[in-house]
Order: sequence, then structure tokens, then C-alpha cells
Amino acid sequence: MAKVLFVCLHNAGRSQMSQALFERAAGGVHEARSAGTTPADRVHENVIAVMREEDIDLSDRKPQLLTAELASWADVVITMGCGDECPVIPGKRYVDWDLPDPSGLPLAQVREIRDDISARVGVLLESLDRNSS
Repeated sequence: MAKVLFVCLHNAGRSQMSQALFERAAGGVHEARSAGTTPADRVHENVIAVMREEDIDLSDRKPQLLTAELASWADVVITMGCGDECPVIPGKRYVDWDLPDPSGLPLAQVREIRDDISARVGVLLESLDRNSS
């Protein structure tokens, strides 16, 4: 089982969508968590709305602070726009996903980000499954 940590600035959009889509696609074979370097108070409303379209409810999720312990837990760290604020732990696999921040964007653009994340999650799962067999 691989442990994947999705990290963005506020843990209110990209990383929350990534964690939820990964958990659904992985079906319990791999584990995921998400965090932010400067967490927001809540998940963005537009993100909650587009994820509901996929039958995923993020309304009860609370953004979490990225800690060294959380980063140490992960086998793979997916970063999204946190740049130098993301801690680098030796021996961890880091992948950067260049995705726009969905905060304040119209639903159509947030859907595009969600669909991009979904495709990236599929590729990530394929690589994890290849490496574990």
C-alpha cells in the first residue's frame, strides 16, 4: 500500500479534490491525505459544488496544516503550487502538478481542474500499481 500526500497552499481546493478522487479511484488499495502550508478555514464552495457532481461530498472536510510528521508519513508527495513552502524530506518521491488555484473561479473552470486532477490520479495509480507488483 502506497501512502500519498497531496499538498497545496490552503488545502481548500486542489489537494482536497485530489485526495477525494484518489481515494475513490484507489478503492482502499492505497491511502491518501492532504494538507496545506497555510490552511484556509474551509473548503472552497465552488470545489464542494463540482465534487458533488461526482457524488463526492467535501462539505465536512476541514483544511489541515502540513506538518513534518505528515510529510514523513507519505511515500509520495504531490505538490500543487506551494513552491518553496513545501518541506522536502529526503527519500520521498515528489511530483509537482502545475494546476491553477480554483479559489474564486467559475464552476466551468473548476470542473476543468477537477477533470485534470482525475486524469492525473489515474496515471499516478498506474505508476503506483506497477511499482508494487
